[in-house]
Amino acid sequence: MKTIGKILALALTGATLALGTGAMAQEKTWTKVRIATEGAFAPWNFTKPDGTLDGFEIDLYKDLCKRMKVECTIEAQSFDGIIPALNAGKFDAIMAGMSATAKREEVMAFTQAYGTTGQTFAVLKSSPLATMPLNGKIFSLATNEAGAAAAIEELKPVLKGKTIGVQGSSIAANFLDKYLKGTAEIREYKTTEQHDLDLTAGRIDLIMASTAYLSGAAAKVGNEEMTLVGPRFQGGMLGRGSSVGLRKSDPELKALFDKAITEAKADGTIEKLSMKYFGFDVTPR
Repeated sequence: MKTIGKILALALTGATLALGTGAMAQEKTWTKVRIATEGAFAPWNFTKPDGTLDGFEIDLYKDLCKRMKVECTIEAQSFDGIIPALNAGKFDAIMAGMSATAKREEVMAFTQAYGTTGQTFAVLKSSPLATMPLNGKIFSLATNEAGAAAAIEELKPVLKGKTIGVQGSSIAANFLDKYLKGTAEIREYKTTEQHDLDLTAGRIDLIMASTAYLSGAAAKVGNEEMTLVGPRFQGGMLGRGSSVGLRKSDPELKALFDKAITEAKADGTIEKLSMKYFGFDVTPR
């Protein structure tokens, strides 16, 4: 019996050592990070005429990587395939105006948020919807779910039979599918720029997207007739705010980004970049 006990003890010790060695082997020291963005979601990120990337997240990733003391590269990636590409190892992180939501957290990890603006609507100034009720009012699906539900019910008669454009695979698309499917026709687009074109051409009645994105889009040449209308929704299924998306298997990288974001919030860097690209502070509070 003593011999068996000794064998079991040695086996357990060996297993413990193996587990410890395995854990140590899995730890990763990051020196290079590959980041993906969309390149078509201004002012978060966009592509300039010369093909280079620009925007709030482009300036921010450079600042964060400098703080993390890692070498970073960034590339444009179609938004609808960006999460599968991350988990397939094509790149290491996502900075694409992506909100951290419970559904997305089933397949990936997120850092703390670095920006939040909520979701709202835009129409043409000549549209009957330009007088949509609850204009500018903010409703949280997290802290005022009853108020948000009442606001949605108030919008339904106004939006009945209308066609709403939205970017596919976005939180706005999820919101419309849950709350307005059956009331309005929901038309999904590959990029936000595509639904902007259809709105200005009169092929759809309104669009839904990030408040910050729509503010920037309405200020573009050619979009002079676009205007923001209706209430702004945030929280709950719309997420905690735009965050760096990561693989669940990379906790060390998450820790690096979280620390850098905390520092960028504290020293006013995120506020400064917010004012440059949005005209208002998007720093999460």
